[in-house]
Order: sequence, then C-alpha cells, then structure tokens
Amino acid sequence: MSAGEWPKITVVGAGAVGGYFGGMLARAGAPVIFVGRPAFVDAVKQNGLFLDTVQFQEHVKVEASTDLAAARGAGIVLFCVKTTDTAETARALAKVLSKDAVIVSMQNGADNAEQIEAASGLKALPAAVYVAASVPAPGTVKHVGRGDLVLGPQNEITKRVAAVFVRAKVPCCISENLAGELWTKLVWNCALNALSALGKVTYGEILASADARQLLETTVYEVLAVAKASGIQPAGLEDPKAALTGAYKVAESMAATRSSTSQDMMRSKKTEIDSLNGFIVRRARELGIPVPANHALFTLVKLAELSFK
Repeated sequence: MSAGEWPKITVVGAGAVGGYFGGMLARAGAPVIFVGRPAFVDAVKQNGLFLDTVQFQEHVKVEASTDLAAARGAGIVLFCVKTTDTAETARALAKVLSKDAVIVSMQNGADNAEQIEAASGLKALPAAVYVAASVPAPGTVKHVGRGDLVLGPQNEITKRVAAVFVRAKVPCCISENLAGELWTKLVWNCALNALSALGKVTYGEILASADARQLLETTVYEVLAVAKASGIQPAGLEDPKAALTGAYKVAESMAATRSSTSQDMMRSKKTEIDSLNGFIVRRARELGIPVPANHALFTLVKLAELSFK
C-alpha cells in the first residue's frame, strides 16, 4: 500500500465504537463499509452516517451491509461486536477474510484477541479504546468525549494500522505494555458499568452517593489485586490511589452518561458483564483471591438477565 492509498476497511459491529471510529476514517476519505443490523443499514443508505461530535456535526457517506461477506477483501477489520457475539462472528469472518487481513479488536475486556483466535484461528490485534459515545438512533453516533486508542507492541503491523488512524486525525499511540492498557480500561469498566446498571443511575449519581463511592473503591482495589497476582501492571496506575482517582475522573467527565451495561439492561439485552466483572471473578478464582464486590456485581447483573427474553 503506497502512502496515498487507503486500505479497504470493514467495520463489523456498527454500534457507538464502530460507528465513531469507522465514521472518522470514512470522513477522512478511507473506503469503509459497515456491517450492521437492518435498521442501521437502512438509515445510512438513506442519509449517511450522522456524526454528532464535540467538534462537528456531519453526515458522512458510507457503504453498509447486513451481510458479513462484505468483509471479503478487507485490509483492516475493526472488530466491534459485543463480546457476547465474539465467537460466532469470528467463525463467520474466518470464511471470508484473506490471510493478510488485519483484525483490530476494539471491544471491552482484556482477552478478546485470545477469544477470537480460540473460536476461529484468526489472529487479532487488541486495542485499548477510549471514547465516550452512544447511538441515540440508528445511523447516528453521539460523541461526548475522547476518541483515541492504543495499540501494541510496536511492529510493522501496529505501525501501519496506527498510521491509518492518525491520518484520519484519530489519536493512536503504540505501547509496549498493551496488556496494562487493557487492564486500565478494565478497572474503569468494572468500577462503573455494573453499578450504573444495577442502580439505574448515571455516573454523576454514583459520585453523589457515599455508599456507591465506597463500593466503587472496593471494586477497584479488588481488580488491582487480581492484576498484580496475574503479573500485570495497569498502565499509569502504579499507585493504587491513582486507579481510584482515575475512576472518579472518568465518572466526572461523563457525569450525565449511563454505562453500556446499563443501556443494555434498559433494552433487556444481554450485557458484556462476563467480560468485565465476570472476567475478574474467574481470574480471581484461579488465583485463589477473594473478590466479593466484583462477585456480587457480576452475580446481580446475571440474575437480572434471567428476565430478558
């Protein structure tokens, strides 16, 4: 690929993350095709993808399909499906992708690349993604903060993928401690997602409750204990107090927001809790570490899901 050429990019999973990053790439001129649900496809075919961001509001013309076969010939695949759909989607992708395609997992959780490979044999590049966005209507992405990602470790593939994002004015850096980056985001997600969902509250309302802050603190320290026992140093959280401060900053910057877990539960959709607090519970069990707060949050979300149809 020469400096003037874009790779063909397929976004699999046209939610907030896929919509924002795929939309930014398309806006910059990259050939992007989205694979999403019929409502999304119909909306963008009629009006384009509407990016309502903190910097601009714009309709971006993109291609869209409900058929995963649209990924055939892709140079880069942004893998943005819910973690509950990882295995099924990966197996289907394996039937259409070339061996040279680069899959970038942009999902919540710390072990998605391993899950993709276990299900399909496909190698995936994990990414730590930081963006505050939602989908208020099919074909619309509401962006309220950040919009950057971290890849790693440094090699020819990560440098090539990072260059594509940077060209589209999406901040993308490369870290030699990507596992630590993924766990840093996991700390925030474990601290806030289930609390917002179970309490049916925004992040700001969590901060306003002394009892909620106490539970948040316990949850954070449990995740850090599991990380330490796993030989992982979450990036930028060398001081445990920094982890708590970081969680509060995330909540403050998105005070009016409800977590993705909360949004899923409000729609009676299965959540990603197995990849968040559930992941910590499983890892802690293997290591013989007690994590009662994470276990309680995980269990209560799973019980709530039993009523979903």
